[in-house]
Amino acid sequence: MSQLEKIYGVHAVEALLRHHPKRVKQIWLADGRSDPRVQPLLELAGQARVAVGQCERREMDAWVEGVHQGVVAEVSPSQVWGEAMLEELLDRCEGPPLLLVLDGVTDPHNLGACLRTADAAGALAVIVPKDKSATLTPVVRKVACGAAEVIPLVAVTNLARSLEKLQQRGLWIVGTAGEAEQELFQQDLTGPTVLIMGAEGKGMRRLTREHCDYLVKLPMAGSVSSLNVSVATGICLFEALRQRRALKA
Repeated sequence: MSQLEKIYGVHAVEALLRHHPKRVKQIWLADGRSDPRVQPLLELAGQARVAVGQCERREMDAWVEGVHQGVVAEVSPSQVWGEAMLEELLDRCEGPPLLLVLDGVTDPHNLGACLRTADAAGALAVIVPKDKSATLTPVVRKVACGAAEVIPLVAVTNLARSLEKLQQRGLWIVGTAGEAEQELFQQDLTGPTVLIMGAEGKGMRRLTREHCDYLVKLPMAGSVSSLNVSVATGICLFEALRQRRALKA
């Protein structure tokens, strides 16, 4: 049991049961939790033959840090993919790929929100450096609301080298920087694109910036100078989705 992770929250546990049922070893519900919101989860658990037990809510409070919603699952360890998975995804991709790179984002809430947005916008994968970056944790999975079980998170040893390989495959690297001259909405995002978002406060690292084909910024009309990285990521990804749909129309 010590090697298992505890994943919590209705959406995160349901997504695991739906996409990776073999990883789920045991589900715990808070005493008295049998409302309609957990019924789909219980049906999936039954189909996967996963045992469902009950325990006191205060016991769950001691297990996890965060709002568990009375649902906790014990699962096999998280899967963070390597570069081989990225190559495989690109080989299988039928249309122009859209990849999201988070260059040193360390806040698990931001990573979870970015995973959720990337999945919603149709990104192929999210890429992070192995060092000095948030990775998959129960908090990330909870914030991602199931997206962490669907969209691959790829951790690379050398981000600059990985960007070079993506360029060699014909992908264009678009980095975001507040001092860029060109605005996001002027940039063509319909082709094979890698979108890079910098770390909270610091932005992209120098080596990462040097590998960008284009730098873009968000137009800021108010008094604030920047946005939270997960909010900015959502704007950029959905601009790419808007452009791609407009091209097909």
